[in-house]
Amino acid sequence: MSKRIVFTGGSGKAGRHVVPYLVGRGHRVLNLDRVPLDHAEVHTLITDVTDSGQVFNALSCHFGMGGFAHGLERTAVDAVVHFAAIPRVLVTPDNETFRVNTIGTYTVIEAAAKLGIRKVVIASSETTYGVCFAEGDKDFACFPLEEDYDVDPMDSYGLSKVINEKTARAFAMRFGIDVYALRIGNVIEPHEYDRFPGFLASPASRKRNAWSYIDARDLGQIVDRCLDKDGLGFQVFNAVNDTITATEPTAGFLAKHAPNTTIRRPLEGYEAPLSNRKIREVLGFREEHDWRKYVPID
Repeated sequence: MSKRIVFTGGSGKAGRHVVPYLVGRGHRVLNLDRVPLDHAEVHTLITDVTDSGQVFNALSCHFGMGGFAHGLERTAVDAVVHFAAIPRVLVTPDNETFRVNTIGTYTVIEAAAKLGIRKVVIASSETTYGVCFAEGDKDFACFPLEEDYDVDPMDSYGLSKVINEKTARAFAMRFGIDVYALRIGNVIEPHEYDRFPGFLASPASRKRNAWSYIDARDLGQIVDRCLDKDGLGFQVFNAVNDTITATEPTAGFLAKHAPNTTIRRPLEGYEAPLSNRKIREVLGFREEHDWRKYVPID
């Protein structure tokens, strides 16, 4: 079913793939960002998501110039997808990263909830698991990393994402709406598979990402499945692909490269250490872009 979706951050690395995927599925999308998205069917409204007034206005306006021919649509948009953020550490000072990411998320979810929008999907992050931007060589506590893990980041970006998950949970409980937080893995665009031979040659280089990733196009599928699944309240989902970035089965690989990490259940075959079992079982996600389709393996 076609939905009217407001998407924040649609011009970013992930958004510029997810938005076209949603449009291809028949949805109407309004992009809120600081820079335009180059897509003929999607209007970008230049918006500061940390400004409450701008966000309330943006969630209740036309999706493009064509809207004036028909008058304002009286029903609320069907969903908000919130990806806008400072995308990692060392882009802005730590306090600014924390401010923009936490205030932006609060503002977007608050506006959606108070305008009667019943579905919000937010971008959380693999960094909540505490190793990606850790100081020094930190081990994960256990594998697989599943959504019940005791998240423990020490950096401003990962911390902002933990706060955002708590914000999402608060609004979901208060307003009785669905807010799904996606712990997104390292986003890989189609042109970036040329990096994988280097990843395979240097296993230590991927420890911070738990030897996992998400193809940007598969992330589009995950978001679409979130939009299609109602009634779950607040949920956290790991948004990653199926398999480990390695050429040997996961159990043997981790015994060599993560010997200090507890294995809390058997990892079968090439299962990714950052597990997507929940999105497969709850949302019906089916990977379409395994890295092995694009990377020659000797």
